[in-house]
Amino acid sequence: MPHIDDPMTQRANLSYIKASMAEPLLSRDREFALAKRWREDGDEDALHELVRSYTRLVISTASRFRNYGLPVGDLVQEGNVGLMQAAARFEPDRDVRFSTYAAWWIRSSMQDYILRNWSIVRTGTTAAQKSLFFNLRRLRAKIGDPSGSRMGDEGRAFVAKELQVDVAEVEAMESRLSGGDQSLNSPISEGGESDWQDFLPDTRPNPEEVVIGMRDARTRSRWLAEAIGELSPREQRIIRQRRLRDEGATLEELGRELGVSKERVRQLEHRALMKLKSSITRRVGDPAALVG
Repeated sequence: MPHIDDPMTQRANLSYIKASMAEPLLSRDREFALAKRWREDGDEDALHELVRSYTRLVISTASRFRNYGLPVGDLVQEGNVGLMQAAARFEPDRDVRFSTYAAWWIRSSMQDYILRNWSIVRTGTTAAQKSLFFNLRRLRAKIGDPSGSRMGDEGRAFVAKELQVDVAEVEAMESRLSGGDQSLNSPISEGGESDWQDFLPDTRPNPEEVVIGMRDARTRSRWLAEAIGELSPREQRIIRQRRLRDEGATLEELGRELGVSKERVRQLEHRALMKLKSSITRRVGDPAALVG
């Protein structure tokens, strides 16, 4: 169902739009200078001027997505996130205008927001499904069928060819978009006391499974600690720095620390991993090891 902004929000949106459109356009040289100052010197004033000058791109993009039933203010907010991401990643030395680069980030942020908020049931996640979602309406209009009725075989074939997808994917997306959302709190039948949500299966683990999982996790941690304790000090050091840290050390770094070659570190790591595997496998097959 489309969202409707309250009058106060609408006035705030109009004020923001007017202020954005009043910002002066940047020349190519000015745009380059601002981007350079921000990227190389961290000049926040340059960043703010660069971003303010292209909020008009955010407004323009949001207007193209207004028919998806989401508040324009939310679309603008998401577009501004994309604009900031573009400013953070833009490389001024490349022969690309910032406006061209930012337009992609703004559009991508809004599309992701629409997909997250449209309907989990109706939308897809692959690139082809996203392309179908955002282009189906445009292509309907192109073939003279902007209505919400189902397309014929010829229309589906045309859309499939334009977007380079299978006709089956077009038909599936058309079905998703034509179906309405239904509240899980709605009754199954008139006068009935049961809601649809009453018949949804609970996929969460039961208390017994939770306890077993916690016990198994403690057992695995104990086995790993005992297995590591059987390694030599040098092997322990390699395993801990290569495998048990969020950002593992490189073979070259460990080679410098240990005074050996990268290949030697790789050999030591392989030998240590085989020892760990053998040690843990032995414990898995020993019923007494389960008691701890």
